[in-house]
Amino acid sequence: MTVALQNQADVHVALTHAPIGAMIIDRSGVISWANPALAAMLGENDPAALRLTLAFVWLSQGDAELLQQMLEVFFAAPVEARPSWTRVVRIKALEGMEQTVELTLASSPGEFDKRAILYFQSLTRQAVAEKRFSQIFENLPLGALVVDSRQRIVQVNAALAAEFGYPREDLVGQPLETLLPPRYREAHREHAAGYVQAPSSRMMGSGRDLTGLHRSGQEIPIEIALTKLENGAQPMFMAIVSDISSRKRGESALQQTNAQLEEFTYVASHDLRSPLRGIADLVTWIREDLSDVALPEDVQHNFERISLRIARAERMIDDLLDYARAGVRERHTEAISPAELVEEALGLALVPDSFSVEVDIQGGDIIAPRAPLATSLRNLIGNAVKHHGSRVGRIRIAMREEGRFSVFTVDDDGEGITPGNEERIFKLFHRASPGTSGDGVGLAFTRRMINAHGGMVTVRSPGALGGASFEIHWPRILLKENEDD
Repeated sequence: MTVALQNQADVHVALTHAPIGAMIIDRSGVISWANPALAAMLGENDPAALRLTLAFVWLSQGDAELLQQMLEVFFAAPVEARPSWTRVVRIKALEGMEQTVELTLASSPGEFDKRAILYFQSLTRQAVAEKRFSQIFENLPLGALVVDSRQRIVQVNAALAAEFGYPREDLVGQPLETLLPPRYREAHREHAAGYVQAPSSRMMGSGRDLTGLHRSGQEIPIEIALTKLENGAQPMFMAIVSDISSRKRGESALQQTNAQLEEFTYVASHDLRSPLRGIADLVTWIREDLSDVALPEDVQHNFERISLRIARAERMIDDLLDYARAGVRERHTEAISPAELVEEALGLALVPDSFSVEVDIQGGDIIAPRAPLATSLRNLIGNAVKHHGSRVGRIRIAMREEGRFSVFTVDDDGEGITPGNEERIFKLFHRASPGTSGDGVGLAFTRRMINAHGGMVTVRSPGALGGASFEIHWPRILLKENEDD
């Protein structure tokens, strides 16, 4: 076998199993050989069927004319100086299906010099991926933009344009620092240069407040997540920008509320308790001064009423302080058996023997702080007895798992809740049953404590047993925002 034929055989072997399409053509564009990948791309079962056909027939007229010109330039040049040529074109297969390919004209190795190799790299997957990215990018509920290595904005989605008050076309091509307040721009250039050198997916400005510059000149609080995009031509970077104005307003309002509550608890524990103690002492001294005097029965009764009301006022102050402290999440958690928890709550609630109690637990252990959950269950069980309306009754306590929550239900067969009062009973100092003891803090305390730990408590009446039905949704899985509080 001659050297030329050996070279030709070697080329055929190398290209037969290539993952991209390849054909060998002469100066006129006649195909002398094609590999299986190209045959499959063009809809042919047998690569041999492509032999002696023209490569131009698979291209549009403009692309075919351009390829013909390139072949003349290619073969006119010396073998060692023949230029390679690449172009993205659309080709049409036998069944009329079109696809985008990257066409590359290259020299054939060795002495196989009267031929050229035409490679066909399908870009269909790439085009589909780009289309999917564009759809996701455009429909993100958060602002997103793509910048190049020079920090020029290449692409912007509708959400980001709306956040910053710009038409999208006004942002494309602008430097990214257009969206930053002037005081951040110099530092941004340094951070951007460092990020280009060592890119990684991360949050920008972690641990400190960031603001963006709205078109109106107003600054808006934002969070930014950065990531590098794979791009053959040049590095690209995507930023997800979240306008957190609403969250900041909520945090500010919460901080203000907590500060006011702290101030209130200080007043309650000092400025209210002291005069009550003083009144109590005065009453005690007066009674001591009158100990040798035979007081009328109604006067003695009034002294008792004063003492009782002072004691009740002090108890209300204690309840207010407990209510304030209930808004603080307990950090220590442990594995808790729901069955043991319910048993503990029943023991502390002192349910009379005249009440029948059913327990139905369908769920596993809970990782949670024990005290607030146990206290909440005890309060609800105690309320079921206190506001039942009868000395004999029935209580049912159940637990089930629902999504990320463990749901505890406390049902009774008592008088239930007056329609329209389902939310009012959770208000501070509201008493569901005026004839019962207590100052109306229990349910408000319970809801505040449950809410502080990421749960919620609701009531409906009539419930499954005909009376009130309270449900505690306690999180088995904490959300990240709750874990970081």
